[in-house]
Amino acid sequence: MGSDCLKVTKYFLFLFNLLFFILGAVILGFGVWILVDKSSFISVLQTSSESLKVGAYILIGVGAVTMLMGFLGCVGAVNEVRCLLGLYITCLLLILLAQVAAGLLIYFQRDALKAEVSVVVRDLIRDYDPSDQDKKSIQDAWDYVQERLTCCGWTGPQNWTENKILLNGSLTLYPCSCVNGSVDDVQHTSGFCGTAANKTVSFADWPVYTKGCMSSVQSWLQDNLGIILGVCTGVAVIELLGMVLAISLCKNIHREEYSKVPK
Repeated sequence: MGSDCLKVTKYFLFLFNLLFFILGAVILGFGVWILVDKSSFISVLQTSSESLKVGAYILIGVGAVTMLMGFLGCVGAVNEVRCLLGLYITCLLLILLAQVAAGLLIYFQRDALKAEVSVVVRDLIRDYDPSDQDKKSIQDAWDYVQERLTCCGWTGPQNWTENKILLNGSLTLYPCSCVNGSVDDVQHTSGFCGTAANKTVSFADWPVYTKGCMSSVQSWLQDNLGIILGVCTGVAVIELLGMVLAISLCKNIHREEYSKVPK
């Protein structure tokens, strides 16, 4: 009976650690995505927000360690190595505490992240210059956001009136990525559109979307942070179950070794 219990515990622990390894790879993937993505709004943040970069490196580190612990747990369970299981349990507890701390930090810093996003986007709009090759990737990313989310500016198209180039042109130009397709058929999706005129116009005269991108971007950030927190929560639950199974396996191994000692 004891031998059967040992086998069941061992294989359950192996399966949990295999899932643990996969979820660790998912967390690592999130961190890498934040650093390398160049086609969505996240690229705007990664070039301007140090806290996001730090968070990405933390996710990569946690994901890599989680994968390593999943591997060690599998090896320790299959080979019934008590010292390896003890190390596994200790490290698992430390990782769990670190994940809880990181999760709480992300949750309580979400409002600060929203404020930081607002500052980053306003600065980007004010300094937007299609001829500046050094900022081309971040500007293309913002053009992509405006085009995909069918919005203009942060709180509205009036934010673009702060742009230096548009001000110098008496607002006769407007951002191409903001163009409302139902009003004006423009093929360009980046840079500025329009023709120079001898009179000053208002942003209200532009054939662009009238809603700002703030609500859509914040909703996007909320959804992605929710996914990351959800994955971390799933990993934490598996870690707790893994710890329980590892402790149980250690006890069963000890009983098996004790029962084999000649009396």
